[in-house]
Amino acid sequence: MRPGRGRLGGAPLFPDCASLPSDDRLPTEIWLKAHLRRCFAQGLPATVLRRGDPLGGMVLLKINRLDGSCAVLTQTRDLSGRPAWMAAMKGAAMPEADADAYIERAVKRDPDLWVVEIESRSGAHPFEGRVL
Repeated sequence: MRPGRGRLGGAPLFPDCASLPSDDRLPTEIWLKAHLRRCFAQGLPATVLRRGDPLGGMVLLKINRLDGSCAVLTQTRDLSGRPAWMAAMKGAAMPEADADAYIERAVKRDPDLWVVEIESRSGAHPFEGRVL
């Protein structure tokens, strides 16, 4: 039996390093589950409104301020590669109907997108990264 091969010399026991993802980031689904737990631990109700691609979908946050207004943040990276958030409408609060319309357009552009709604009167959320 050759090293690294199954008993019958078939498929390798371990995949080639070349076939592994070169990116060291967690799959989106696992990363998001951890952040949802952080929301719950901080007393912030959070709901996944739309499931995207479990491995590499981007995340869009709808921060519901519970007064009829919302903020929408889209996951991105800053120039040095660190996690960051891009605020829709220059960070201004918008009516919930406008936020929902914005999200609907974003999902049409990117069907792999995850959408999470967080209820936070202050607009706070536990996701790392600064708002650009």
